[in-house]
Amino acid sequence: MPTYQAIQMARERGLDLVEVAAQAVPPVCRVLDYGKFKFEQEKKERQARKGQRSGELRELRIRPKINEHDLTAKSGMVKRLLDEGDKVRVSVVFRGREITHPELGWKLLQKLSQTMKDVALVEKLPAMEGNMLTVIFAPGKKAPEKAERLPEAKPAAKPAKEAPRQEAAKETAKEV
Repeated sequence: MPTYQAIQMARERGLDLVEVAAQAVPPVCRVLDYGKFKFEQEKKERQARKGQRSGELRELRIRPKINEHDLTAKSGMVKRLLDEGDKVRVSVVFRGREITHPELGWKLLQKLSQTMKDVALVEKLPAMEGNMLTVIFAPGKKAPEKAERLPEAKPAAKPAKEAPRQEAAKETAKEV
């Protein structure tokens, strides 16, 4: 159909002639209400953006000597963040000599994962990163059996064998 006929037909109907595919041979046009068309397009884009919100990664830091009530409060905060759709990184921060007892952090994270098992998935198992032991929880109903369980706490490092000099001193003390 010639262009002038298409324009005339669109004006008779009170609509617009919109070029849909300019690169096609011949170019493709449609007769439609352009204002309504743009509104519908924007509405689709808004809906697409609304469903696109990816959860941010939020971080919560705790110490290995945290009180039971404080841990309960922090787990409530984690649940609230997960309900909002965010992922949550829980970090147990060790300071000074606390780093010699990472099993305390493991026990804390196990306890926290048990309270979160009905609302979250363990996305990343606990791992030491410098002086922090971290785990990442993602929103979800029920974690698969494998990811739900955290590995058992690792025992503290065994003390190094005493130096020969100290052993000799102990032996002489026993003889006397």
